[in-house]
Amino acid sequence: MNKFILCVVALLLFSFSYANQEKTLQEREEITATIEQLLSDAEESINSVEFDMALQQLNTALELSRSIDHPRLTALSSSIMSQLYYVRHEYDKAATELQRAISIQRRIQDEEGLAFSYVSYGKIFIQKKNFERASEYLNLAAERFQKQENIEGLGIVDLNRGILHLNVHNEPKKALVYFAQAEEKLKDVENPYERSRLLYFKSRAHQLLENYGIALENAREALAISEEKNFQSMVLYTHKLISELLEATGNYDQALEQLQASYNLKDSLYNLSVKAIALDANARYGVDALKNTLNKLSKRNEEQERTLKVNKLTTILSVALITILSLLTLSLYKNNNLRARANDLLQKKNSELITAKENAEKASLAKAQFLSTITHELRTPLYAVTGLTHLLLEESPTENQKEHLNSLKFSGEYLLSLINNILDLNKLEAKKVEILESSFNLQKRISDVLIALKNSAEDKKTKLHLEFDKDIPHKLKGDPLKISQILINLIGNSIKFTENGDIWVRVKKLNHADSRILLRFEVEDTGEGISKEKQKAIFENFTQGSLQINRKFGGTGLGLSIVKNLLTLMGSEIHLESELGEGSLFFFDLNFEALEAAPPNSKETNNTIPELLS
Repeated sequence: MNKFILCVVALLLFSFSYANQEKTLQEREEITATIEQLLSDAEESINSVEFDMALQQLNTALELSRSIDHPRLTALSSSIMSQLYYVRHEYDKAATELQRAISIQRRIQDEEGLAFSYVSYGKIFIQKKNFERASEYLNLAAERFQKQENIEGLGIVDLNRGILHLNVHNEPKKALVYFAQAEEKLKDVENPYERSRLLYFKSRAHQLLENYGIALENAREALAISEEKNFQSMVLYTHKLISELLEATGNYDQALEQLQASYNLKDSLYNLSVKAIALDANARYGVDALKNTLNKLSKRNEEQERTLKVNKLTTILSVALITILSLLTLSLYKNNNLRARANDLLQKKNSELITAKENAEKASLAKAQFLSTITHELRTPLYAVTGLTHLLLEESPTENQKEHLNSLKFSGEYLLSLINNILDLNKLEAKKVEILESSFNLQKRISDVLIALKNSAEDKKTKLHLEFDKDIPHKLKGDPLKISQILINLIGNSIKFTENGDIWVRVKKLNHADSRILLRFEVEDTGEGISKEKQKAIFENFTQGSLQINRKFGGTGLGLSIVKNLLTLMGSEIHLESELGEGSLFFFDLNFEALEAAPPNSKETNNTIPELLS
């Protein structure tokens, strides 16, 4: 009877265990299916440039993959994460994610996943113009696809080999050979994204060979696929390519329409990119903070468990000993808690500061990279717009057309000036500007600047005056280009805020010892003036005296910021003396090397102005 009862109990336990195991396997399969769907959705989000959505989907997939200990899906999540960073031009981050994926894929011998990771690595090195490393990884991918008889994978390898020869070596004919091989292998494969890429780069190759008809046909087919499948990045690049091809064939109106479509899409993609960067930074900060909190709680629990064991042991020894040790333990416990809290708070604050610093640096780098890319991309078509406008003005347009063309020319030149200012400021803040010294005539350099600004001053009915110390040598050694840039910004700023007034440019010798000479530069005007509260702020980026001044005079607020950064680079600083309504005086000091002796005569100030300025 007892044996029978034992058998029944054992059978019940086995049934319960089997049911639990079956339930666990079913849950794992459901989670696996969820992960695969998330990864598929993430790839679609990346192709449609929904970076914030893709980031959320990939982070969720990665956490779920780790929770069920699924190495293949963990590696695939990292691999697709690298695609997200690749599309955002963050190639170092993309390489880091690929290294994680490849490490897991090698360990579990996932040959297909490893081959696609090698293709992604090759694409990164193509962007970095590293032919040898790109070829190496594409060859590794081809070997594995060949063993698996994966025709689609081999077609993708041929496509990227063609891109390598087109972008790195500028060999369009050789690229077209690889594109033809890729097209043959991908013709029966349902992969619209790679198909659109193939057509786009075929068009680029034919563009270089001046086969504009074939190039347009391929580009329009690529655009149709990209628009149908919502591949936003490909739509943007293809609009721009079609614009270039139409311009080359003389279809300027259609080219302008395509270019406008490209600009409109670029604005929306910029907003999505900024949102994704912010989400990425916040997500990383949140995960780090959560991990730190969990670690602290775990340590605190371990410490409490040790304290409880000590208390139990002392209870066994004696009541008296318990009383004494309890008091001591309580005292130590409180002190340790106070110290632990203080240490935890300090560590938490340090961690938050480090995280905030890293996030700020990442955001700053992303901003600099984005501004550099966008401004360079905008500047090229703007040169075309202003150049074409200039040509049209020379072809005897009607008065009505001339008015519109002049308006277009002014707008193009203003926007080009703004882009150049942003580029200059970006280079200065990134420490990419160097001092280039050469021999020059300072007085002639300043006179040239004043002549260049003469028309702007006359438009404001303002007179320019130059006062140049005759005791300054004719030949100095310094950076004439940066001095011109500083003076153009300062004098231009004075012209903008001065009407029916005067502007004085003064250069005085402060000291001359051996071959070094210290000069003071002053730019004084009788314009609007600047209040005391605003005098520090106007040297910051995109800042002007007030909202009313900005509305009245316009401008971007970049000129004085560029002046401040240039003078800092040259070891000097800008000073300002001004009262609201009483004009302004900007001045700074610079050291030069005197290449010849000073003139033999006086130190009188030259109050005359070149004839062209009168």
